[in-house]
Amino acid sequence: MNLRILIPLVAVAALLGLLFLGLGLNSRDLPSPLVGKPAPAFELESLEDASRILTEQDFIGEVALVNVWATWCSTCRSEKPLLMELARGGIPIHAFNYRDERESALRYLALSDNPYQTIAYDPRGDAGMDWGVYATPETYVLDAEGVIRYKRIGLLTRQLLLDEVLPLVDKLRAEQLRTERHGADGRRVARS
Repeated sequence: MNLRILIPLVAVAALLGLLFLGLGLNSRDLPSPLVGKPAPAFELESLEDASRILTEQDFIGEVALVNVWATWCSTCRSEKPLLMELARGGIPIHAFNYRDERESALRYLALSDNPYQTIAYDPRGDAGMDWGVYATPETYVLDAEGVIRYKRIGLLTRQLLLDEVLPLVDKLRAEQLRTERHGADGRRVARS
């Protein structure tokens, strides 16, 4: 067989093989390069108060979730009751209102419950790009130092919370408590 025909044929077959493999991947299972790294820096207006500037430091200090949502996202509306349960259960939830209209987001929150402690308004998706947002909703778990420990693309379900999110939150809280009791170097901290 002629090499001029064989080389392009092999290249096309390889590309088709990669495409086939890629189509079989679930986008929700894509690994995030940010897991295990500090939350990316941002500087955005607060959704509720445009004169207040929020940064990643507003999301840090305790184990918390960060949820990326928008009013135009029907899946975001579907997961909101679970977020409300988590918030009522004492899990802090921060958020990015992503590529949305401020008035629509404020109206939506005024008409329904608000599970979020802090909402950064990201109308152009600038911070979302830095955080690796693929689509809404997305949910991250941050440890107390602001390191991303988990990322979920798509709808949170009760089973996913029970199997993955809540056990991780409990583990991170236990680690935080040990660190507070023993200090960063592992020695017991004297209480006054």
